[in-house]
Amino acid sequence: MQELRLTPSQTVGPYLSLGLLREDWSELVFPDHPQAIRIEGTLYDGAGDPVTDGLVEIWQASPSGRYDHPADDREDLPLEEGFHGFGRSGTVDEGRFSFVTLKPGPVPGPEGTTQAPHIMVAVFARGLLKQLITRIYFEDEAEANGSDPVLRSIADERLRETLIARKEGENRYRFDIRLQGEGQTAFFKLSE
Repeated sequence: MQELRLTPSQTVGPYLSLGLLREDWSELVFPDHPQAIRIEGTLYDGAGDPVTDGLVEIWQASPSGRYDHPADDREDLPLEEGFHGFGRSGTVDEGRFSFVTLKPGPVPGPEGTTQAPHIMVAVFARGLLKQLITRIYFEDEAEANGSDPVLRSIADERLRETLIARKEGENRYRFDIRLQGEGQTAFFKLSE
């Protein structure tokens, strides 16, 4: 009779690093691309400690506001050659993650509205049975942010501010993610 062994009880690791982080997908464009921006941040748990074994995944539109996806058939908007709008970074060295990407353009929203330039974010970490979904908006897009239907749907201004990446230099933004507790990032429920 074959003996059955228990499988590890972690919700994310060690399979996260073995299966999802084999390749470095943190550079969506080359760092020397003339429009490249860097987004850096730290993933924190509910106690305020860095999460050193998590994963942050992003997907976004191109600078023209078009997604590199068959469902986005707006051929009048150009796609950046070689840019697919998807990235993945593990959290290392005190919970830090980083992406080199292009700043997205505005995209269509519900009922004919326009959404401000933003990046969709999925967070995977220990203790999470499902990924958490949030967004990155940009501090220097205040006018567009003010009319964004998603941001406007968040009544609590402090919670809304957790979605804004702060400019730290010419082409660098800071976006920390707090899973729980003081300053918790706004997360969105995925529709079933």
